[in-house]
Amino acid sequence: MTYQIKTYNQIAKKGLDLLDSQYEINTDQNPDAILLRSHKLHGQPIPNSVQAIARAGAGTNNIPIDQCTEQGIVVFNTPGANANAVKELVISCLIASARNLFDAIKWTSTLNGEQNVSEKVEANKKAFIGHEISGKKLGVIGLGNIGSVVANDALALDMDVMAYDPFVSVDVAWTISRNVQRVHQLEELLAVCDYITIHVPLSPKTTGLIDAKAFKAMKKGIQFINFARGELVDEVALKEALADGTVGKYITDFPNDEIFGLDNVVATPHLGASTTESEENCAVMAARQLKNYLETGNIKNAVNFPNVSLPLTSPGRLTIMHRNIPNMVGQFSNLLAERNFNIADMLNRSRGDWAYTLIDIDNKLNDDEANDIMARLQNIEGVVKARHIANGWH
Repeated sequence: MTYQIKTYNQIAKKGLDLLDSQYEINTDQNPDAILLRSHKLHGQPIPNSVQAIARAGAGTNNIPIDQCTEQGIVVFNTPGANANAVKELVISCLIASARNLFDAIKWTSTLNGEQNVSEKVEANKKAFIGHEISGKKLGVIGLGNIGSVVANDALALDMDVMAYDPFVSVDVAWTISRNVQRVHQLEELLAVCDYITIHVPLSPKTTGLIDAKAFKAMKKGIQFINFARGELVDEVALKEALADGTVGKYITDFPNDEIFGLDNVVATPHLGASTTESEENCAVMAARQLKNYLETGNIKNAVNFPNVSLPLTSPGRLTIMHRNIPNMVGQFSNLLAERNFNIADMLNRSRGDWAYTLIDIDNKLNDDEANDIMARLQNIEGVVKARHIANGWH
């Protein structure tokens, strides 16, 4: 079988090279999967042929997740693939902010074309005396793949690190140094930290997380770094906090018309994950996840369906996306029994209102038999998509 892949944006060659002779790129208007970076799919029709979308990056706000879920489309991202790139930029901005490098470089550039530059530099350098970060207190909001490595590296730079994340995963928890002080209330962190960096995903619950109340809780003159998403910060409240000196410096990777040009705002053009290594890591991870899903039905790192992994050893596999309601598995089993199909293995996992079931069968189906069972499964109320995967080894 040949799979059709549609790409948007420039995807690193190292990732595309993983899509071997079984795959064709951008040759069909009805692709099996989409591979993209920041291209916005909102408002754009998504063909019914699409089984999966892989975002080579962490954020998925450029993809209509709810619409995809209703269509039975798995949406993947690549958590952790860009963590090192973002971490290095956050740490560099942390040091640059402490040493007043942004203002110092800006002032130095004004000397271009003047006489006696050396004398003027020596006479004015005291205006840019900074601080060392050693011994200062850093607050990390969000201990995901990026926040956790920022916290650990800040410790290595002799900072005192506090962290807030009520939803930290078990896997990440094992990677975080015991010297990172965990707090249970965001206000505890805001009140005492000299520097704050935020690393939480954007969602309806986190939009405007840093609002007027949060700014009021902050220590005066705080240096605030945002390489997560601009919408996490209430920009009206931010302007007030900059004006009254609560925020001494706001460093963001998400400039817009509201904040661009404001005093004490340093903006970078969404460079957090923009390294050659990061783009390759994300492309490789996204391509592997798409291949795994299309060829086996297994899911890893989806944002809208549960992780599911079952070795494919039987002649055929049925994958069924459905609502998480009672008696779905029973109906699948009865239907297969009526058709005299023997179940070799089965796995069902749920995530919120949705569930995903893999059923391995001992029967090797021809095209007519596969199409018939798919149609019958999709007629079951609550099923949004069913697929048959023939195991090429049988």
